[in-house]
Amino acid sequence: MTYILIHNPGCGSSKKGLEVLQAAGVEPTVRLYMKDRLSEAELRDIAKAMGGVSPREFMREVDAANAGLPIDADDDAVFAAMAKSPKLVQRPIGWNGAKAVLGRPNARLLEIV
Repeated sequence: MTYILIHNPGCGSSKKGLEVLQAAGVEPTVRLYMKDRLSEAELRDIAKAMGGVSPREFMREVDAANAGLPIDADDDAVFAAMAKSPKLVQRPIGWNGAKAVLGRPNARLLEIV
């Protein structure tokens, strides 16, 4: 099983999430999603791995208005906006292919190890 950490090294919470995993002996494959953007298909796979949640469950609401995303946007529009503007993706996210979890709080990243 490959553990992928959807990571932004400029984010304190994301850095702490990586530290939590490493302290537990997990060396994840780090995906720098701001540089290597997530596709709509990958974002949909993450939502499915989180239990079929809406992408709003792992979207940064604070950045939605700045990205021009209407409050009443449907899930398809949210996935498209997140793929276009990676800043909308909340981090860190742990993903092992079958399951994914938002690392808020960071200890949640260990739930899918």
